[in-house]
Amino acid sequence: MKLALVTAYPPSKVTLNEYAYHLVKQFRQQEDITELILLTDKTEGNKDLNFTEAGCKITVKECWSFNSYKNIFSVTKAINNTKPDAVLFNLQFMKFGDKKVAAALGLMLPLVCKLKRIPSIVLLHNILEEVDLGSAGFTNSKLMQKIYGFIGSSLTRLILQADTVALTMQKYVDILQDKYHAKNVKLIPHGTFEIAEEPNYNIPKAPMQIMTFGKFGTYKKVEQMIEAVEQVRTKTGLNLEIVIAGTDNPNVPGYLEGVKQQYCHVKQLRFTGYVEEHEVPGLFNDSAVVVFPYTSTTGSSGVLHQAGSYGKAVVMPDLGDLALLIKDEGYRGEFFEPTSVTSLANAIEAIVTNEEYRVKLGKANYKAATAYPMSKIAQMYVATFKSILSKRNNREELATNEVIL
Repeated sequence: MKLALVTAYPPSKVTLNEYAYHLVKQFRQQEDITELILLTDKTEGNKDLNFTEAGCKITVKECWSFNSYKNIFSVTKAINNTKPDAVLFNLQFMKFGDKKVAAALGLMLPLVCKLKRIPSIVLLHNILEEVDLGSAGFTNSKLMQKIYGFIGSSLTRLILQADTVALTMQKYVDILQDKYHAKNVKLIPHGTFEIAEEPNYNIPKAPMQIMTFGKFGTYKKVEQMIEAVEQVRTKTGLNLEIVIAGTDNPNVPGYLEGVKQQYCHVKQLRFTGYVEEHEVPGLFNDSAVVVFPYTSTTGSSGVLHQAGSYGKAVVMPDLGDLALLIKDEGYRGEFFEPTSVTSLANAIEAIVTNEEYRVKLGKANYKAATAYPMSKIAQMYVATFKSILSKRNNREELATNEVIL
């Protein structure tokens, strides 16, 4: 199978690029895939294809740009030129831009594949029905939220033109089946990027690192986490380092620089900036606790799966999709009220002052993470494509027989 993947890809800073990297790493080792065609956004640096494992041929076509109105045409042209047997879209609603028209035009590509009779799967990481538009940085206006809801429903119907829409949470499957009467949706879990050998759960003691990881400024904000760790320091006297790993959300440029200035008086506060793939293991391994300072959620959390793969204890807000993941996939963590600094401080304190509890949470999360490695997720996508192709071939054979008769 000659498989095309429409996605952002490292060194891109567009969302979901890290997920694409790990998906490609596993796809290229699947026996049924003879060639991978990456239909990616344009970047200044070379694409990260330095895989050590043997695998299939990879062809890169940089054919779209964030917020370009021409993406639907340029990606279609790339599909025409490369002639893949099937196409996988790695999407969320703002994948092609944070401007409404640019984003909407890009999301019409699954319909293009349908019209061209190219088998396609959309991996949809979030659905607008489950996004708090205010907290996620879209809009606080009630009128605009209704407009976004209408636009989101329209775009969802376009996305559902794909042969299959894969969703990372069962709740999303249920919503699309109930609201849109969709027959072509299925659950394929997010998966865990790297499954290392089970860690020994030891961490550096001086200082203990309290880490958060992501793109910050909208529904992910770090002020409360900084203040919470300050409270824990005062109360316990522990030597704690605050590590803010990641960058600004594209919708809030300059956010982290503002936080740096606001909390310049706080000791042992480190901002890593963009984290390269090879730096991720060290970042997680050195951390005592991974904190999720979220005010809302927009989908299954890749960071939670990463934390689990490194056997880390986590502190999470008691809301939305993160709480569902705990229930559905077996992760464990210490919960806090999203608007309370004191609640967050108590949650962090419960872990950093109890070594046995920290290790217990880490072991539970490692077990949950190892249930769905990315190799298994890649196999699920390949099996789904094979099913789509088989059904198409059967329909074409029936149609041919009917013509002959």
